[in-house]
Order: sequence, then C-alpha cells, then structure tokens
Amino acid sequence: MKNKYVFVTLLLTVTALLGLGFTWGYGRLEAEERKEELLVVTSFYPMYVAALNVAGGCEGVTVENLSEPQTGCLHDFQLTPEDMRLLSEADVFVINGGGMESFLTEAAREYPGLAIIDAGAAVFSGDHAAEEETAPAVAEDAASAVAEDAAHAAEEESGHAHSENAHAWMSIGHYREQIAAIRDGLMETDPAHAAYYEAQAEAYLSKINDFAAEAESLKAMTQGQPVLLFHEAFAYLAEDYGLIVEGILNLDEERQVSAGEVADLMELIEREKIQIILAEALYGRDMGDTIEAETDCKVYYLDTLTRAESDTSAPAGGAKKGEAEDGAPAGGAKKGEAEDGAPADGGAADSWLRGMERNLEILREAFGAKSAQGPEDIEVAVTGVERRD
Repeated sequence: MKNKYVFVTLLLTVTALLGLGFTWGYGRLEAEERKEELLVVTSFYPMYVAALNVAGGCEGVTVENLSEPQTGCLHDFQLTPEDMRLLSEADVFVINGGGMESFLTEAAREYPGLAIIDAGAAVFSGDHAAEEETAPAVAEDAASAVAEDAAHAAEEESGHAHSENAHAWMSIGHYREQIAAIRDGLMETDPAHAAYYEAQAEAYLSKINDFAAEAESLKAMTQGQPVLLFHEAFAYLAEDYGLIVEGILNLDEERQVSAGEVADLMELIEREKIQIILAEALYGRDMGDTIEAETDCKVYYLDTLTRAESDTSAPAGGAKKGEAEDGAPAGGAKKGEAEDGAPADGGAADSWLRGMERNLEILREAFGAKSAQGPEDIEVAVTGVERRD
C-alpha cells in the first residue's frame, strides 16, 4: 500500500513538471514569434481606426488599441500594469497629439526603442497643406464667450485642458493629414512593408475623398448659419460646413453648469435667434432638454467618433432629434486586433466613415428643416455673418 502512494505521488509530480515544461516552451515560442512581428499600438479608438486602415491585414503586423473601445477621449485615462506591458512590447505607438495623450507619451518614452508616430504633428504645428486657419470661425463678442471661457476654466481645474482643440479627426482635411502621417511613419519604421502601407492609405484616402465630395453638397444649406456647440469637437465640423459658432459650452462627465451660465445661454439664443445646437448625447442630453423646454431652439446630437459602435440593430440618426446612435459592430474589443486579412466591411475599419455619414444625415435634417421654415431664417443667418465681420 505504501508503494502505491509513492507511485501516485511520483506520477503526479512528473505530470506537473511536464505541464510546466510545455507551458514554458509554448510561452517561449510565442514570445519568439511575437518578436518577429511588428506590433503597432494606438492610444485610443480614433487612432486605432486610422492605423487599422493603413496597417490592418498586413502579414507580420499586428494593430492593437491601448484603451478600451468605449473610453472616449483620454481625459482621465490611467495606465494599468497591462497597458504598461503592452507598451513595453510595442514597436510603434500611434498618438493623436494636440495634448490628448500628454501623460501617455511620457510613459512611452520610458521605452527608448519605441517609435512614436504623432498623427497630429502637422495639424497642431500649423504646418499643413490647407491654407485655411485651423481655428473654426467663432463669433467675437463677450456674451457669446461666457460659456466657452467657463468651460475652459473648468477644464483647467480638472486637469483636462488641451493647448489645442485636439479633436482633429473630426475635420475631414485634418483626418486626411493624420492618415498620411501614420502612413509615412510606418513606411519609415517598417520599410519592408512600405508598399502595403502606401496602397492601403491610398485606398482609404480615396474613400474619405468620396465622402468629402458628398459633404461639400451640404454647404449650400449650412454656409453662414449660426449655431451653438455643446462639445468642442464639433467646432471642426462647423469649419467644414461653413457654420458660424456663436458659443461653445464644452460638456463632459465632470462639468457642472451654473444657473448663471444657463441664463447667459438663454439670452444669447434669444438675442441671436439661434435655432440649432449641436451636442453629444452622452453629456449634453440634460442641458439639451433644458434648452428645448425653455426656447424654440432644437438640439441635434452628433457622434464624436471616439467610441466603438456597439448595437448592430440601431438605425442611423434614429434617436431623439436625429441622435447619432452606435449602429455597427466595433470589430474588436480592448486590444482590438487586426489578425488575418483586412477587417470586413462593416467592421471597425469603416467606423469613421459610418459615423461621419450619420453626422452628415443629421446635419442635413437639421438645416433642411431650418431652410424650409421660410425667408426669415435666411435673413437672420445673413445678419449673423455681417455682425461677425
């Protein structure tokens, strides 16, 4: 009986040692295979989508996202040990720039071998091809600046302030520049796949150009029209569509709006006869409901394109006042990875195009309804432009 126990103990010990050996060997093999691949890590979802369209599906190249796909902007993002591990393994780190990832770049630079591609470097330095000013048109008067100044003060207190409006991907022209920067950075870092990156970027830029041509047709309705914004990201949309921004109230999860600011907004809306506000539903809904209850102004909810889409059944523009709902699969969760072949149509790779298409339809609805109300509205819009000049 004693020998039986000894035999069982030896058998269990040998089995455990074999298991450990196989696990160690597999882990070592996986690590060696990983070393042979180029790991491209992106800071958050807009950069993931952009990089996916340039490098996704390339043999020997993996694209992963650092933050969760529902993180949104990186205001309060905290690096976890898993995030630090991923950065330590990365060969390339793609960031948006403009102050969006100031804390991330510091962490990334702890790894001297990590190449950082700043997709917004040309945009935020002012060294871009477009001749227009990067700052969207904003009316210059004290009353309209009340909400905007208060919003920036709140951002500084909470540590959220950016030196720039960092939401460059919301501008068609700036997004094209970001794609080009990612393409050029990857071609320099990984010349072996340069032809692939160039071809993929060219194909994606062609899609963006097609959308830009479609968006241009909306300007006949939007050019010179006054709006209020409840998110600074939409200032780039306003620039693209020729809107006049009368004020910006930048709402986020920590923003507390005072009664005085609400009163100033009501006064501005009444004085300038503003009929349209552009907002993000996540943080702008409560304020939007208040404005609609107290004025004749309509609030339209747009997509900032910072979060992965989640509901495949949601119709575009199907929510209150044409809210841009999430309508398609994300094509990957955290560390969303492009594995074998480029993502299929309808996946994460096309989410920027889908989101901008939804925004376009909502703007068409908003300004189409406004134009249909009669000549008085046209007169108000022209007066707004003249007053700004």
